[in-house]
Amino acid sequence: MSEVNRVHFTVTVLDKLEVPNNGIAVYKDIKAPSLRLYVTCNGIKTFFVRKRIKGRDKRVIIGQYPTYSIEQARKKANVLLGIIADRKDPLEEGQKEKQDNLTFGEHFKAYMERYSKLHKKSWEYDEREINRFVSDWFPRRLSDITKLDIELRHAKIGRESGKTQANTIVRRLSSIFNKAIYWGWSGTNPTKGIKKFKEKTRDRFILPNEMPYFIRALNEEENEDFKDYFTVLLLTGVRKTNTRKMNWDQLNFHLGEWKIPDTKNDEPLVIPLVSGALEVLKRRKTYVRSVWVFPQKENPKKPIADPKRPWKRILARATLHVWNNDELTVDFMQSQIKKFKSYYAEYTVVEKLKALAAKEGFNLPPSLTDLRIHDIRRTFGSYQVLTGTNLPVIGRSLGHKSLRSTEIYARLNLDPVRASVERATGMMLNIAEPPPG
Repeated sequence: MSEVNRVHFTVTVLDKLEVPNNGIAVYKDIKAPSLRLYVTCNGIKTFFVRKRIKGRDKRVIIGQYPTYSIEQARKKANVLLGIIADRKDPLEEGQKEKQDNLTFGEHFKAYMERYSKLHKKSWEYDEREINRFVSDWFPRRLSDITKLDIELRHAKIGRESGKTQANTIVRRLSSIFNKAIYWGWSGTNPTKGIKKFKEKTRDRFILPNEMPYFIRALNEEENEDFKDYFTVLLLTGVRKTNTRKMNWDQLNFHLGEWKIPDTKNDEPLVIPLVSGALEVLKRRKTYVRSVWVFPQKENPKKPIADPKRPWKRILARATLHVWNNDELTVDFMQSQIKKFKSYYAEYTVVEKLKALAAKEGFNLPPSLTDLRIHDIRRTFGSYQVLTGTNLPVIGRSLGHKSLRSTEIYARLNLDPVRASVERATGMMLNIAEPPPG
Protein backbone atom coordinates (compact mmCIF):
# COMPACT_ATOMS: atom_id res chain seq x y z
CA MET A 1 0.00 0.00 0.00
CA SER A 2 1.27 3.49 -0.84
CA GLU A 3 2.08 6.12 1.81
CA VAL A 4 -1.08 7.40 3.50
CA ASN A 5 -1.76 11.16 3.54
CA ARG A 6 -3.99 12.54 6.31
CA VAL A 7 -6.50 15.18 5.11
CA HIS A 8 -9.90 16.49 6.14
CA PHE A 9 -12.34 14.99 3.64
CA THR A 10 -14.38 17.83 2.16
CA VAL A 11 -15.73 18.27 -1.34
CA THR A 12 -13.20 21.05 -2.01
CA VAL A 13 -10.26 18.95 -0.81
CA LEU A 14 -11.25 15.78 -2.66
CA ASP A 15 -11.97 17.64 -5.89
CA LYS A 16 -8.46 19.17 -5.84
CA LEU A 17 -6.49 15.99 -5.03
CA GLU A 18 -3.63 15.47 -7.43
CA VAL A 19 -3.70 12.52 -9.81
CA PRO A 20 -0.53 10.39 -9.47
CA ASN A 21 1.59 9.75 -12.56
CA ASN A 22 1.47 6.02 -11.83
CA GLY A 23 0.17 3.69 -9.15
CA ILE A 24 -2.24 5.07 -6.56
CA ALA A 25 -2.24 7.81 -3.92
CA VAL A 26 -3.92 7.01 -0.58
CA TYR A 27 -5.61 9.48 1.81
CA LYS A 28 -7.03 9.06 5.33
CA ASP A 29 -9.94 11.14 6.65
CA ILE A 30 -8.98 13.18 9.75
CA LYS A 31 -12.61 13.30 10.92
CA ALA A 32 -13.24 9.54 10.45
CA PRO A 33 -9.78 7.86 10.50
CA SER A 34 -11.22 4.50 9.48
CA LEU A 35 -12.30 5.98 6.15
CA ARG A 36 -9.74 6.14 3.37
CA LEU A 37 -9.67 7.03 -0.28
CA TYR A 38 -7.34 6.08 -3.08
CA VAL A 39 -6.77 7.95 -6.33
CA THR A 40 -5.57 6.08 -9.43
CA CYS A 41 -3.44 7.47 -12.25
CA ASN A 42 -6.70 7.59 -14.26
CA GLY A 43 -8.21 10.00 -11.75
CA ILE A 44 -10.67 7.50 -10.23
CA LYS A 45 -11.31 8.13 -6.53
CA THR A 46 -12.57 5.27 -4.37
CA PHE A 47 -13.61 5.15 -0.69
CA PHE A 48 -12.57 2.11 1.37
CA VAL A 49 -11.76 0.91 4.88
CA ARG A 50 -8.69 -1.12 5.78
CA LYS A 51 -8.68 -3.49 8.74
CA ARG A 52 -7.32 -6.81 9.95
CA ILE A 53 -10.10 -9.39 9.66
CA LYS A 54 -9.58 -12.91 11.00
CA GLY A 55 -5.84 -12.32 11.09
CA ARG A 56 -5.57 -11.00 7.55
CA ASP A 57 -5.19 -7.44 6.31
CA LYS A 58 -8.15 -6.59 4.04
CA ARG A 59 -9.33 -3.61 2.05
CA VAL A 60 -13.12 -3.35 1.89
CA ILE A 61 -14.36 -1.14 -0.94
CA ILE A 62 -17.24 1.26 -0.19
CA GLY A 63 -17.67 2.96 -3.57
CA GLN A 64 -16.43 5.70 -5.88
CA TYR A 65 -16.43 9.43 -5.20
CA PRO A 66 -18.54 11.46 -6.02
CA THR A 67 -21.16 8.71 -6.60
CA TYR A 68 -20.80 8.13 -2.85
CA SER A 69 -20.86 11.43 -0.94
CA ILE A 70 -18.39 11.95 1.90
CA GLU A 71 -21.12 11.63 4.54
CA GLN A 72 -22.46 8.44 2.94
CA ALA A 73 -18.95 7.00 2.91
CA ARG A 74 -18.40 7.88 6.60
CA LYS A 75 -21.69 6.18 7.59
CA LYS A 76 -20.87 3.11 5.54
CA ALA A 77 -17.41 2.93 7.10
CA ASN A 78 -18.97 2.91 10.58
CA VAL A 79 -21.32 0.09 9.55
CA LEU A 80 -18.40 -1.95 8.22
CA LEU A 81 -16.40 -1.38 11.38
CA GLY A 82 -19.35 -2.64 13.41
CA ILE A 83 -19.43 -5.81 11.35
CA ILE A 84 -15.69 -6.26 11.76
CA ALA A 85 -15.98 -5.69 15.52
CA ASP A 86 -18.33 -8.71 15.61
CA ARG A 87 -15.48 -10.75 14.09
CA LYS A 88 -17.25 -10.94 10.75
CA ASP A 89 -15.87 -10.40 7.27
CA PRO A 90 -17.80 -7.58 5.49
CA LEU A 91 -17.02 -9.16 2.13
CA GLU A 92 -18.47 -12.47 3.26
CA GLU A 93 -21.43 -10.73 4.87
CA GLY A 94 -22.06 -8.75 1.68
CA GLN A 95 -21.97 -11.93 -0.37
CA LYS A 96 -24.29 -13.61 2.14
CA GLU A 97 -26.71 -10.68 1.98
CA LYS A 98 -26.63 -10.83 -1.81
CA GLN A 99 -27.33 -14.58 -1.73
CA ASP A 100 -30.18 -14.15 0.75
CA ASN A 101 -31.83 -11.53 -1.47
CA LEU A 102 -31.45 -13.62 -4.61
CA THR A 103 -34.63 -14.06 -6.64
CA PHE A 104 -35.75 -17.46 -7.84
CA GLY A 105 -35.25 -16.31 -11.44
CA GLU A 106 -31.68 -15.12 -10.81
CA HIS A 107 -30.76 -18.35 -9.07
CA PHE A 108 -32.42 -20.52 -11.74
CA LYS A 109 -30.39 -18.77 -14.44
CA ALA A 110 -27.20 -19.52 -12.49
CA TYR A 111 -28.37 -23.09 -11.84
CA MET A 112 -28.80 -23.69 -15.57
CA GLU A 113 -25.45 -22.18 -16.58
CA ARG A 114 -23.27 -23.39 -13.70
CA TYR A 115 -24.79 -26.80 -13.12
CA SER A 116 -27.63 -28.17 -15.24
CA LYS A 117 -26.18 -27.56 -18.72
CA LEU A 118 -22.75 -28.78 -17.59
CA HIS A 119 -23.71 -31.92 -15.68
CA LYS A 120 -27.24 -33.06 -16.62
CA LYS A 121 -28.31 -34.80 -19.80
CA SER A 122 -31.86 -33.70 -19.01
CA TRP A 123 -30.99 -29.98 -18.79
CA GLU A 124 -33.43 -29.14 -21.60
CA TYR A 125 -36.27 -30.53 -19.49
CA ASP A 126 -35.15 -28.39 -16.50
CA GLU A 127 -35.31 -25.31 -18.69
CA ARG A 128 -38.61 -26.18 -20.36
CA GLU A 129 -40.56 -27.43 -17.33
CA ILE A 130 -39.48 -24.78 -14.82
CA ASN A 131 -40.38 -22.07 -17.34
CA ARG A 132 -43.69 -23.76 -18.04
CA PHE A 133 -44.87 -24.46 -14.50
CA VAL A 134 -43.25 -21.97 -12.09
CA SER A 135 -41.99 -19.00 -14.14
CA ASP A 136 -44.36 -16.74 -12.16
CA TRP A 137 -42.01 -17.28 -9.20
CA PHE A 138 -39.00 -15.76 -10.98
CA PRO A 139 -39.40 -12.24 -9.45
CA ARG A 140 -39.80 -13.65 -5.91
CA ARG A 141 -36.91 -14.06 -3.49
CA LEU A 142 -35.87 -17.63 -2.82
CA SER A 143 -36.59 -17.10 0.86
CA ASP A 144 -40.17 -16.01 0.09
CA ILE A 145 -41.09 -19.34 -1.55
CA THR A 146 -42.61 -21.51 1.18
CA LYS A 147 -43.47 -25.15 1.64
CA LEU A 148 -47.15 -24.20 1.28
CA ASP A 149 -46.37 -22.62 -2.11
CA ILE A 150 -44.77 -25.88 -3.23
CA GLU A 151 -47.66 -27.99 -1.93
CA LEU A 152 -50.28 -25.84 -3.68
CA ARG A 153 -48.34 -25.82 -6.97
CA HIS A 154 -47.76 -29.58 -6.71
CA ALA A 155 -51.50 -30.16 -6.30
CA LYS A 156 -52.36 -27.79 -9.17
CA ILE A 157 -49.94 -29.47 -11.59
CA GLY A 158 -51.24 -32.86 -10.47
CA ARG A 159 -54.81 -31.86 -11.35
CA GLU A 160 -54.00 -30.19 -14.66
CA SER A 161 -50.97 -32.06 -16.03
CA GLY A 162 -50.83 -35.36 -14.18
CA LYS A 163 -49.33 -36.78 -11.02
CA THR A 164 -46.07 -37.84 -12.62
CA GLN A 165 -45.45 -34.34 -13.96
CA ALA A 166 -46.25 -32.83 -10.55
CA ASN A 167 -43.78 -35.14 -8.79
CA THR A 168 -41.12 -34.39 -11.42
CA ILE A 169 -41.44 -30.63 -10.82
CA VAL A 170 -41.00 -31.10 -7.07
CA ARG A 171 -37.83 -33.13 -7.71
CA ARG A 172 -36.48 -30.43 -10.03
CA LEU A 173 -37.29 -27.71 -7.49
CA SER A 174 -35.59 -29.74 -4.74
CA SER A 175 -32.40 -29.90 -6.80
CA ILE A 176 -32.56 -26.15 -7.50
CA PHE A 177 -32.95 -25.22 -3.82
CA ASN A 178 -30.26 -27.70 -2.72
CA LYS A 179 -27.83 -26.08 -5.13
CA ALA A 180 -28.71 -22.64 -3.72
CA ILE A 181 -27.82 -23.89 -0.22
CA TYR A 182 -24.59 -25.41 -1.54
CA TRP A 183 -23.67 -22.05 -3.08
CA GLY A 184 -24.18 -20.13 0.15
CA TRP A 185 -27.88 -19.34 0.48
CA SER A 186 -28.83 -19.54 4.16
CA GLY A 187 -32.43 -20.70 3.70
CA THR A 188 -33.92 -24.19 3.94
CA ASN A 189 -35.25 -26.31 1.10
CA PRO A 190 -39.06 -25.78 1.03
CA THR A 191 -39.61 -29.02 -0.92
CA LYS A 192 -38.44 -31.09 2.03
CA GLY A 193 -41.26 -33.26 3.37
CA ILE A 194 -43.63 -32.66 0.44
CA LYS A 195 -45.73 -35.80 0.05
CA LYS A 196 -45.58 -36.90 -3.57
CA PHE A 197 -48.37 -38.57 -5.48
CA LYS A 198 -48.29 -42.32 -5.81
CA GLU A 199 -47.32 -43.09 -9.39
CA LYS A 200 -48.32 -46.12 -11.41
CA THR A 201 -45.71 -47.84 -13.53
CA ARG A 202 -46.66 -47.09 -17.12
CA ASP A 203 -47.01 -50.12 -19.38
CA ARG A 204 -48.80 -48.59 -22.39
CA PHE A 205 -47.54 -49.61 -25.82
CA ILE A 206 -48.96 -49.86 -29.34
CA LEU A 207 -51.08 -53.00 -29.18
CA PRO A 208 -51.01 -55.54 -32.05
CA ASN A 209 -54.58 -54.62 -33.07
CA GLU A 210 -53.58 -50.91 -33.10
CA MET A 211 -50.33 -51.32 -35.00
CA PRO A 212 -51.77 -51.45 -38.57
CA TYR A 213 -53.63 -48.17 -38.00
CA PHE A 214 -50.58 -46.52 -36.45
CA ILE A 215 -48.35 -47.60 -39.36
CA ARG A 216 -50.94 -46.34 -41.85
CA ALA A 217 -51.11 -42.94 -40.11
CA LEU A 218 -47.31 -42.79 -39.89
CA ASN A 219 -46.98 -43.43 -43.63
CA GLU A 220 -49.53 -40.67 -44.29
CA GLU A 221 -47.53 -38.07 -42.33
CA GLU A 222 -46.79 -35.17 -44.68
CA ASN A 223 -43.59 -34.05 -42.96
CA GLU A 224 -40.87 -36.41 -44.20
CA ASP A 225 -38.47 -35.52 -41.36
CA PHE A 226 -40.92 -36.44 -38.61
CA LYS A 227 -42.12 -39.54 -40.45
CA ASP A 228 -38.52 -40.75 -40.68
CA TYR A 229 -37.81 -39.81 -37.07
CA PHE A 230 -40.74 -41.82 -35.69
CA THR A 231 -39.92 -44.71 -38.01
CA VAL A 232 -36.37 -44.90 -36.68
CA LEU A 233 -37.70 -44.75 -33.11
CA LEU A 234 -40.06 -47.63 -33.84
CA LEU A 235 -37.39 -49.80 -35.53
CA THR A 236 -34.61 -49.24 -32.98
CA GLY A 237 -36.28 -48.67 -29.59
CA VAL A 238 -33.70 -45.98 -28.84
CA ARG A 239 -34.56 -43.10 -26.48
CA LYS A 240 -35.99 -40.07 -28.24
CA THR A 241 -33.21 -37.71 -27.09
CA ASN A 242 -30.50 -39.96 -28.51
CA THR A 243 -32.47 -40.24 -31.76
CA ARG A 244 -33.00 -36.48 -32.03
CA LYS A 245 -29.25 -36.01 -31.59
CA MET A 246 -28.16 -38.80 -33.94
CA ASN A 247 -25.33 -37.64 -36.19
CA TRP A 248 -23.76 -39.21 -39.24
CA ASP A 249 -20.47 -40.02 -37.50
CA GLN A 250 -22.34 -42.44 -35.21
CA LEU A 251 -23.57 -44.59 -38.12
CA ASN A 252 -21.72 -47.45 -39.78
CA PHE A 253 -23.71 -48.39 -42.89
CA HIS A 254 -21.29 -51.17 -43.81
CA LEU A 255 -21.83 -53.01 -40.50
CA GLY A 256 -25.41 -51.81 -40.10
CA GLU A 257 -24.68 -50.32 -36.66
CA TRP A 258 -25.41 -47.17 -34.72
CA LYS A 259 -22.93 -46.39 -31.96
CA ILE A 260 -24.38 -44.04 -29.37
CA PRO A 261 -21.42 -42.64 -27.39
CA ASP A 262 -23.35 -41.17 -24.49
CA THR A 263 -26.59 -42.63 -23.13
CA LYS A 264 -28.74 -42.00 -20.06
CA ASN A 265 -26.66 -44.64 -18.26
CA ASP A 266 -23.38 -42.83 -19.05
CA GLU A 267 -22.27 -45.79 -21.15
CA PRO A 268 -21.88 -46.17 -24.94
CA LEU A 269 -24.38 -48.38 -26.72
CA VAL A 270 -24.18 -50.13 -30.11
CA ILE A 271 -27.55 -50.65 -31.81
CA PRO A 272 -28.02 -53.07 -34.73
CA LEU A 273 -29.90 -51.38 -37.56
CA VAL A 274 -32.52 -53.50 -39.31
CA SER A 275 -33.13 -53.13 -43.03
CA GLY A 276 -36.09 -50.76 -42.61
CA ALA A 277 -34.08 -48.35 -40.43
CA LEU A 278 -31.07 -48.55 -42.77
CA GLU A 279 -33.28 -47.75 -45.74
CA VAL A 280 -34.57 -44.58 -44.07
CA LEU A 281 -31.10 -43.45 -42.96
CA LYS A 282 -29.41 -44.14 -46.31
CA ARG A 283 -32.11 -42.17 -48.11
CA ARG A 284 -31.68 -39.23 -45.73
CA LYS A 285 -27.92 -39.35 -46.24
CA THR A 286 -28.41 -38.42 -49.91
CA TYR A 287 -29.98 -35.03 -49.19
CA VAL A 288 -29.49 -33.98 -45.55
CA ARG A 289 -26.75 -31.32 -45.42
CA SER A 290 -26.07 -31.21 -41.69
CA VAL A 291 -24.04 -33.09 -39.10
CA TRP A 292 -27.39 -34.08 -37.62
CA VAL A 293 -29.48 -36.83 -39.19
CA PHE A 294 -32.63 -34.95 -38.09
CA PRO A 295 -31.75 -31.22 -38.19
CA GLN A 296 -34.10 -28.30 -37.71
CA LYS A 297 -35.27 -26.85 -41.02
CA GLU A 298 -34.91 -23.27 -39.82
CA ASN A 299 -31.50 -23.90 -38.23
CA PRO A 300 -29.70 -26.99 -39.60
CA LYS A 301 -26.92 -26.51 -37.05
CA LYS A 302 -29.30 -27.75 -34.36
CA PRO A 303 -31.13 -31.09 -34.01
CA ILE A 304 -34.92 -31.13 -34.12
CA ALA A 305 -36.84 -30.33 -30.97
CA ASP A 306 -39.27 -32.76 -29.34
CA PRO A 307 -41.90 -33.11 -32.13
CA LYS A 308 -45.10 -33.14 -30.09
CA ARG A 309 -47.41 -31.59 -32.67
CA PRO A 310 -46.73 -34.13 -35.46
CA TRP A 311 -46.99 -36.91 -32.87
CA LYS A 312 -50.48 -35.73 -31.87
CA ARG A 313 -51.40 -35.51 -35.56
CA ILE A 314 -50.30 -39.09 -36.27
CA LEU A 315 -52.12 -40.48 -33.22
CA ALA A 316 -55.33 -38.63 -34.09
CA ARG A 317 -55.19 -39.87 -37.67
CA ALA A 318 -54.58 -43.45 -36.48
CA THR A 319 -57.53 -43.14 -34.09
CA LEU A 320 -59.83 -41.98 -36.90
CA HIS A 321 -58.72 -45.00 -38.95
CA VAL A 322 -59.66 -47.27 -36.03
CA TRP A 323 -63.05 -45.62 -35.65
CA ASN A 324 -63.75 -45.71 -39.39
CA ASN A 325 -63.30 -49.47 -39.27
CA ASP A 326 -66.26 -49.85 -36.87
CA GLU A 327 -69.72 -49.61 -38.51
CA LEU A 328 -71.56 -48.24 -35.46
CA THR A 329 -68.87 -45.63 -34.88
CA VAL A 330 -68.95 -44.58 -38.54
CA ASP A 331 -72.69 -43.95 -38.26
CA PHE A 332 -72.17 -41.92 -35.08
CA MET A 333 -69.35 -39.91 -36.64
CA GLN A 334 -71.41 -39.10 -39.74
CA SER A 335 -74.29 -37.94 -37.57
CA GLN A 336 -72.03 -35.67 -35.53
CA ILE A 337 -69.57 -34.39 -38.10
CA LYS A 338 -72.13 -31.97 -39.52
CA LYS A 339 -71.86 -30.04 -36.25
CA PHE A 340 -68.23 -29.23 -37.02
CA LYS A 341 -66.84 -26.29 -38.90
CA SER A 342 -65.56 -26.91 -42.42
CA TYR A 343 -62.03 -27.68 -41.19
CA TYR A 344 -60.48 -28.89 -37.98
CA ALA A 345 -57.10 -30.53 -37.42
CA GLU A 346 -57.37 -34.28 -36.90
CA TYR A 347 -56.63 -34.13 -33.18
CA THR A 348 -59.31 -31.46 -32.71
CA VAL A 349 -61.81 -33.68 -34.55
CA VAL A 350 -60.96 -36.60 -32.27
CA GLU A 351 -61.31 -34.56 -29.08
CA LYS A 352 -64.62 -33.06 -30.22
CA LEU A 353 -65.97 -36.50 -31.11
CA LYS A 354 -64.96 -37.78 -27.67
CA ALA A 355 -66.84 -34.91 -26.03
CA LEU A 356 -69.93 -35.47 -28.18
CA ALA A 357 -69.82 -39.24 -27.52
CA ALA A 358 -69.69 -38.63 -23.77
CA LYS A 359 -72.65 -36.24 -24.06
CA GLU A 360 -74.68 -38.68 -26.16
CA GLY A 361 -73.69 -41.72 -24.11
CA PHE A 362 -72.05 -43.38 -27.12
CA ASN A 363 -69.20 -45.81 -26.43
CA LEU A 364 -66.36 -45.05 -28.83
CA PRO A 365 -63.70 -47.70 -29.54
CA PRO A 366 -60.39 -47.06 -27.73
CA SER A 367 -58.25 -44.29 -29.22
CA LEU A 368 -54.48 -44.05 -29.59
CA THR A 369 -54.28 -40.47 -28.36
CA ASP A 370 -53.08 -41.54 -24.90
CA LEU A 371 -49.80 -42.80 -26.37
CA ARG A 372 -46.63 -40.85 -25.63
CA ILE A 373 -43.49 -40.69 -27.74
CA HIS A 374 -41.61 -42.71 -25.11
CA ASP A 375 -44.20 -45.47 -25.52
CA ILE A 376 -42.58 -46.27 -28.88
CA ARG A 377 -39.56 -47.48 -26.93
CA ARG A 378 -41.81 -49.60 -24.73
CA THR A 379 -43.52 -50.91 -27.86
CA PHE A 380 -40.15 -52.07 -29.20
CA GLY A 381 -39.42 -54.03 -26.02
CA SER A 382 -42.97 -55.35 -25.76
CA TYR A 383 -42.93 -56.85 -29.24
CA GLN A 384 -39.64 -58.55 -28.42
CA VAL A 385 -41.41 -60.19 -25.47
CA LEU A 386 -44.38 -61.16 -27.62
CA THR A 387 -42.04 -62.91 -30.07
CA GLY A 388 -40.37 -64.91 -27.26
CA THR A 389 -37.16 -62.91 -26.68
CA ASN A 390 -35.73 -63.35 -23.17
CA LEU A 391 -35.34 -60.39 -20.79
CA PRO A 392 -31.50 -60.18 -20.82
CA VAL A 393 -31.50 -59.79 -24.61
CA ILE A 394 -34.27 -57.18 -24.43
CA GLY A 395 -32.31 -55.30 -21.78
CA ARG A 396 -29.21 -55.39 -23.95
CA SER A 397 -31.09 -54.05 -26.99
CA LEU A 398 -32.61 -51.21 -24.94
CA GLY A 399 -29.38 -50.32 -23.15
CA HIS A 400 -30.71 -51.11 -19.67
CA LYS A 401 -28.03 -51.18 -17.01
CA SER A 402 -29.84 -53.69 -14.81
CA LEU A 403 -32.40 -56.41 -15.42
CA ARG A 404 -34.79 -54.62 -13.06
CA SER A 405 -35.39 -51.95 -15.71
CA THR A 406 -36.43 -54.66 -18.15
CA GLU A 407 -38.73 -56.58 -15.81
CA ILE A 408 -41.73 -54.41 -16.76
CA TYR A 409 -41.86 -56.32 -20.05
CA ALA A 410 -42.16 -59.70 -18.33
CA ARG A 411 -45.85 -59.11 -17.55
CA LEU A 412 -46.77 -58.17 -21.11
CA ASN A 413 -46.65 -61.70 -22.54
CA LEU A 414 -49.32 -63.85 -20.86
CA ASP A 415 -48.81 -66.89 -23.07
CA PRO A 416 -46.43 -68.73 -20.69
CA VAL A 417 -48.70 -67.82 -17.76
CA ARG A 418 -51.78 -68.95 -19.70
CA ALA A 419 -50.16 -72.30 -20.55
CA SER A 420 -49.21 -72.83 -16.91
CA VAL A 421 -52.74 -72.00 -15.72
CA GLU A 422 -54.25 -74.36 -18.29
CA ARG A 423 -51.96 -77.19 -17.17
CA ALA A 424 -52.77 -76.58 -13.49
CA THR A 425 -56.52 -76.27 -13.97
CA GLY A 426 -56.52 -79.29 -16.28
CA MET A 427 -54.86 -81.35 -13.59
CA MET A 428 -57.37 -80.11 -11.00
CA LEU A 429 -60.31 -81.04 -13.21
CA ASN A 430 -58.86 -84.46 -13.98
CA ILE A 431 -58.36 -85.12 -10.29
CA ALA A 432 -61.90 -83.99 -9.61
CA GLU A 433 -63.43 -86.45 -12.10
CA PRO A 434 -64.99 -89.48 -10.36
CA PRO A 435 -63.31 -92.79 -11.06
CA PRO A 436 -64.98 -94.86 -13.84
CA GLY A 437 -67.60 -97.47 -12.90
